[in-house]
Amino acid sequence: MKLLRRQFLQLAGAVAATSAFPPLASALDYPTRPVRIIAGFAAGGGVDITARLIGQWLTERLGQSFVTENRPGAGGNIGTEAVVNAAPHGYTLLLATVPNAVNASLYEKLNFNFIRDMAPVAGIIRVPMVILLNPSVPATTVPEFISYAKANPGKVNMASAGNGSAPHMAGELFKMMAGVDLVHVPYRGQGPALTDLLGGEVQVLFATAPGTTDYITTGKLRALAVTTASRAEVLPELKTVGDFVPGYETSQWYGICAPGNTPLEIVDKLNKEINAAIADPTMKARFAAVGGEPLPGSPEAFGKLISEETEKWGKVVRAAGIKPE
Repeated sequence: MKLLRRQFLQLAGAVAATSAFPPLASALDYPTRPVRIIAGFAAGGGVDITARLIGQWLTERLGQSFVTENRPGAGGNIGTEAVVNAAPHGYTLLLATVPNAVNASLYEKLNFNFIRDMAPVAGIIRVPMVILLNPSVPATTVPEFISYAKANPGKVNMASAGNGSAPHMAGELFKMMAGVDLVHVPYRGQGPALTDLLGGEVQVLFATAPGTTDYITTGKLRALAVTTASRAEVLPELKTVGDFVPGYETSQWYGICAPGNTPLEIVDKLNKEINAAIADPTMKARFAAVGGEPLPGSPEAFGKLISEETEKWGKVVRAAGIKPE
């Protein structure tokens, strides 16, 4: 009887050991089939462009197709939930961005907890934003604009790319820290907001820098400052908002996340390749063309950024009483 029990335990141990090898081998061989990068916003925007650029790099480096799939809706939540519910094998990834941090507070009932249910993989780029004014506003500096807004409370219309978007949150943070009363006017994307800013329907827009430089150089719009902690490469002549409003800093950021419990070997492999991409001169030039500045680092560093941004924007959402559209 003891012999039979010993044989059973030895057999069970052998089976357990054998079953442990395939996932490890799979992780080390990853990827062995095409990978989807889910973009929670429509084609043509910053999320989509960044996903396609990094997907092309990963395709060339890892020998399998990394295909961008657009799943817009609910401020990025539809695409995010699709990744949360995907098998944690590295074959469904998310192009994460600022709304992922904002939505944790903006939406009262989500079917997921972004920090708990997602595995941060790597940051890709930061994109600075710029304060743009319609030339009819008599202000050429941040202090002059603050003075003008304080002298005209509730009369200055602030456009945004939509509730909870990075431009909206940048504007709300400015309102809080500068102590000004701007009327938020949400649009469905930065394009329509820019159109009405040019037409004078609204007076100010916190815009992502790409796509705005022509309006600035031709004088159609007036740029006051960039929102990043230091001057931006895309608009090096502009000072920062923080030069006039101490402590102010924000930017649009993009990175890759995977479903929680994705094997560390896969996360590390993707992190290594993404960091190689943003260090590569050709890729750096491609990202720079859309205003992107490298956001290198470990999975832990990207996770720290997400946690800090979630806490930061949660305070702004609650203080401003922002609600989803």
